[in-house]
Amino acid sequence: MARIRGASSNQGGPIRQLFVGIVYALTRRRLHRVIMPIQVTAHHAKVLLGYVQMERSQAGSKLVDHKVKGLAELRVATLVGCPF
Repeated sequence: MARIRGASSNQGGPIRQLFVGIVYALTRRRLHRVIMPIQVTAHHAKVLLGYVQMERSQAGSKLVDHKVKGLAELRVATLVGCPF
């Protein structure tokens, strides 16, 4: 369990609410839930933007097949004990 509570999508100003809402919706579409690292990162919109850009650039890379990327992510998560 995380020591920091996740941010809700209705905190902050209207632009931040829109951005966090979009990120939460896209995460729900892909993973069927909003995972805790996204919720914790959402406390700071600029950090969340950087996190989203990093994830998109890694997913968009064509150097390695997407199946191999998935296997590598699963292996690393298993090694470090990540529940996600």
